[in-house]
Amino acid sequence: MPSTKTSRRTGVRARIALPSIPATMRAAVINRFGDSSVFSIEAVPMPRHGSDEVLIALSAAGVGTWDPWLRSGGEADGEAEFPLVLGTDGAGTVVAAGAKVTRLAVGDRVYSYTFNNPKGGFYAEYVAVPAAKVARIPGRLDTIRAGVVPAIGLTALQGVDDALRIRDGESVVIHGASGNVGMLALQFAKLRGARVLAIASGRDGVELVRRLGADVAVDGRSDDIDGALEKFAPDGVDAVLAFAGGKELTRVLDHVIKGGRLAYPNGIEHEPRKRRGLRITNFDAQSGVRPLERLGVAIEQSRLEVPIAATFPLEDVARAHQLVEKGHLVGAVVLDVSAQ
Repeated sequence: MPSTKTSRRTGVRARIALPSIPATMRAAVINRFGDSSVFSIEAVPMPRHGSDEVLIALSAAGVGTWDPWLRSGGEADGEAEFPLVLGTDGAGTVVAAGAKVTRLAVGDRVYSYTFNNPKGGFYAEYVAVPAAKVARIPGRLDTIRAGVVPAIGLTALQGVDDALRIRDGESVVIHGASGNVGMLALQFAKLRGARVLAIASGRDGVELVRRLGADVAVDGRSDDIDGALEKFAPDGVDAVLAFAGGKELTRVLDHVIKGGRLAYPNGIEHEPRKRRGLRITNFDAQSGVRPLERLGVAIEQSRLEVPIAATFPLEDVARAHQLVEKGHLVGAVVLDVSAQ
């Protein structure tokens, strides 16, 4: 389906070679909730985009740590409609746009985060999503990395900027810093001028967060967290951004100044208890035009690194889920949807 597109720089209309849109597409679907064995690759009807939506030919889809929970029915409310296509974010090329869509055009390289999309998720060759939850891919990201960034990037940036409002010179602890969201939050906190103590998992996690710019890096499993915190901020830390709970986080909170702040995304295990003198904010990542624009700016300004732990073709989605469920990943897991 050849198309034309006007260059925003030159005003010249150029021919863009785009694939014709078929009636069906390949998708990784589930027909019931369960373990990773419930996935099958099937031909399903092409989703139809509405007047305020775009149709994206996907190149990559992120496999979030929450995806196995969704696959097992954790979000199910009443009767689910099967077959169900999972996947909350991904990247690709716009191949069709609704009549009300003016911000995006056919041929744009884009990424998107859309939770519980009624027209299907991103584990597929195509996805139809609201244009308001789509943005052009920042220039420094390749398509594979763009496929995993939207969900974890929005969560990380909103934790740093909206939930904690981190300021230049503040001392900040990122607990779970070697996880998918934590490794980006670390870089965004440094972008805002914070001094960061990163609590990672394992020696490989410590090595990662050091490379990403942590001022101090400790292994939450074996290092002396109390000693490191006392040396890092003798008068107490200003803020904590937590992507894991438990006893280690409780120890960290003992070192927060009176009136200090804690933020964490909803869904972490062992949510922290309220305590006097600590402002606690829990949040969910919000997608939309403005949040995605802010994310794009932060990605460029921070020269964001997006470590990849493993890439799988769509047919190996079950293996991707099994790897995520094992835990202790240093980097994100991606589905290369374009791989055959």
